[in-house]
Amino acid sequence: MSEQFWLVVQYPLKSAKGNGRDCWLRDKVMEYLEKSLADANLGYVDGFDMGKCMADPKQYALNLFCVVTDEERSIALIKRVLRESRLDYTRVKMATRPYGTEGNYTLKYAYKKGVSSFLL
Repeated sequence: MSEQFWLVVQYPLKSAKGNGRDCWLRDKVMEYLEKSLADANLGYVDGFDMGKCMADPKQYALNLFCVVTDEERSIALIKRVLRESRLDYTRVKMATRPYGTEGNYTLKYAYKKGVSSFLL
């Protein structure tokens, strides 16, 4: 079996529950990523959480969790899907860590230069 990774796609939110647009975004991104990752045989969407960030309770985020087999190809695919589908590509961060391990995620992509940290 090939090595697997957790890949988190994170969007910032303005409140713990988000608004109607945030819920729509969650559903659409999950739908598009499930199909795209499965079609490319790269992995699957494992779920999401939405609300306060554990590291900073004054910040809110939508986190979509994926299990993937190839970090680089999966990140490139997700970036392309979000951009082509107009799913708020300009607000997203992505981070990974080896599957089955505990610890911090490593930031792999951020919507703007200068962002160097990733926290759940």
